[in-house]
Amino acid sequence: MSSINYADKIPNNVNLSEDRTLQRALEHWQPNYLQWWRDMGPEGSHDYEVYLRTAVSVDPQGWAQFGYVRMPEYRWGIFLNPPEPGRKIHFGDHLGEDVWQEVPGEHRANLRRIIVTQGDTEPASVEQQRHLGLTCPSQYDLRNLFQVNVEEGRHLWAMVYLLHKYFGRDGREEAEALLERRSGDRDNPRILGAFNEKTPDWLSFYMFTYFTDRDGKFQLCALAESGFDPLARTTRFMLTEEAHHMFVGESGVARVIQRTCEVMNQLKTDEPDKVRAAGVIDLPTIQRYLNFHFSVTIDLFGADQSSNAATFYSSGLKGRFEEGKRNDDHRLQHDTYRILDVVDGRLVEKEVPMLNALNEVLRDDYIKDSIGGVERWNRIIEKAGIPFRLQVPHKAFNRRIGTLAGVKVSPDGRVVSDAEWNAHVGEWLPTEEDRAFVASLMGRVVEPGKFANWIAPPVMGINRQPVNFEYVRFN
Repeated sequence: MSSINYADKIPNNVNLSEDRTLQRALEHWQPNYLQWWRDMGPEGSHDYEVYLRTAVSVDPQGWAQFGYVRMPEYRWGIFLNPPEPGRKIHFGDHLGEDVWQEVPGEHRANLRRIIVTQGDTEPASVEQQRHLGLTCPSQYDLRNLFQVNVEEGRHLWAMVYLLHKYFGRDGREEAEALLERRSGDRDNPRILGAFNEKTPDWLSFYMFTYFTDRDGKFQLCALAESGFDPLARTTRFMLTEEAHHMFVGESGVARVIQRTCEVMNQLKTDEPDKVRAAGVIDLPTIQRYLNFHFSVTIDLFGADQSSNAATFYSSGLKGRFEEGKRNDDHRLQHDTYRILDVVDGRLVEKEVPMLNALNEVLRDDYIKDSIGGVERWNRIIEKAGIPFRLQVPHKAFNRRIGTLAGVKVSPDGRVVSDAEWNAHVGEWLPTEEDRAFVASLMGRVVEPGKFANWIAPPVMGINRQPVNFEYVRFN
């Protein structure tokens, strides 16, 4: 089960050749996927040979190999972690029962919805990032962008396999629709709001891969608890690949900060205009980008009270982050959780049934995790001796979903008037001027070992290669 068959047209470790109907259906979908990649994948990249990792096993030791590949020839495939003998459902109304190998009829619609929503995020992020290769700050970064892109494509394959295998004609139609929606399209947009936002520059890309791919981690961890075993096994392997995406984000922002601090110390100034004039991104602008990407991402967890979240949990479809480490009855029928509300112009906490607040539970776990990386960024600034701290904004800031949607809240958690919001929003969120300035820095650097002025080189290269390694061969 752990080895992957690369002799097949579609690499897999699920014995695809033994199910001829499924194999034919997926081989029919494959050219449509490749056409989508040619149309919406990284612009101008089809002839490049890129130093990429490809999954060759689902064994945590040595699961990937590195080598040059043209991206349209990347071996996308279907990889599930091996089954866990005797695995039981460990939360919800089916607690203690055997996990399901087939879709229970009563949960079919909800499971399909979960899989489609997850699947839709994967091609969306490729579409959002398709122009970034034209303005890359280095070959190292270009290669990392392409690695993220091909793995998002692989994660689309993971969800499409489940749709084809377990949902019949409905699943096949949903798989086609995943290739038809487009990020930001007015008539046929992607399902979730954050995946219709533009990713116009590399600072946005690093923030996206730090914050939004981290949402992916938490959603996948919750699905990895699922009582539907094929979904749990699929998402566990996806998490192995997802870790690199968050590394790209965290290290990318860290390198931007590092370079900014170096220039600030050289010039002995913290004035944003002077820092910008030296061709680097000032720290207040980095804070505004952080505020935007954090607030957009925490909306992805959904409304703070959700009957769907309660149903998904009680049905055994989607657990909590690290469900097995929690000390409660894993049914939650009598538990409560505190969420935010607005009363008389103030944020207050109120207790609600925990089952209905599970989106908020996952959001709060995510926020704790996000703060850790921001603190690591702050250590770079502290080490440079600069009295500035990046901060995650209050979770009520700039929200579009749930109880807090449309409530004007400052980054420090004060409910403010429309007038105060309008007076200060340019200090809290990126302005058109900010975005134009960042865009003005985005020149393309592709000589091995060279880096754009606004970002520091990494400490080490990929797969123990030197930083000046030829990560992309342009043909």
